[in-house]
Amino acid sequence: MTASAGKGPYCQAHFDPLAELRRSDDPPWDVYLTGTVFLDIIFTGLDSAPVRGTESWARGMGSSPGGVANMATALARLGLRTSLAAAFGDDHYGEYCWDALEQGERIDLSASRTEPGWHSPVTVSMAYEGERTMVSHGHEPPPEEPAPDCPPRARAAVASLTPGTRAHWIAGAASRGTRIF
Repeated sequence: MTASAGKGPYCQAHFDPLAELRRSDDPPWDVYLTGTVFLDIIFTGLDSAPVRGTESWARGMGSSPGGVANMATALARLGLRTSLAAAFGDDHYGEYCWDALEQGERIDLSASRTEPGWHSPVTVSMAYEGERTMVSHGHEPPPEEPAPDCPPRARAAVASLTPGTRAHWIAGAASRGTRIF
């Protein structure tokens, strides 16, 4: 059995864990998230840590949207209706992450945006000896907060906070019954 279009690789038969609890006046989203999306490139099966001045070969490799996208993907694969607000670079990495989340994982990105001239943050992870080492690159995210002033109604929200910065949407969402994490 193969996954059909518009469904993630693990969502062959959609399961709704809240089906018995749903009412007609429920919010459209179970979880709303904000944060930074990275392109993650993961090398596995390294015999040892890379050594300066040498080339190391990995026996395995994968890539996927990372950062807040890890949590959004996990929640969507659990069957929760998931909405994500994030900035995406206007590069190939940003396009790949957008498509993987929206088409592959069925995550709502209507509160997200593509930011012209900003390239996507990237993390390379190398797994060896039961551990991992990561190298990341990125620039300050665009100044506009990805979360709109009035986020979509949701049962819960996971907010990525920056110290010293207020996320004004949180109080409004909480007053409408959204549980904030």
